[in-house]
Amino acid sequence: MHALLMTLLLIVSVALIVVVLLQSGKSAGLSGAISGGAEQLFGKQKARGLDLVLQRVTIVLSILFFILALAIVKF
Repeated sequence: MHALLMTLLLIVSVALIVVVLLQSGKSAGLSGAISGGAEQLFGKQKARGLDLVLQRVTIVLSILFFILALAIVKF
């Protein structure tokens, strides 16, 4: 049981890292901080659908990560 949980945790961890790295950054340094307000005000539609999917997958994977981590501690 412990080996199965560890394997699942490893798979979820790698998937979580990949999904986080695939997401676009919210700002690009100081120039992004200045222009970021304008993008939020007027909206940025470029690849919004993909960002939304990646954000939801990140949430699901992070919840799964914490559940598996707690399950490993319990067993």
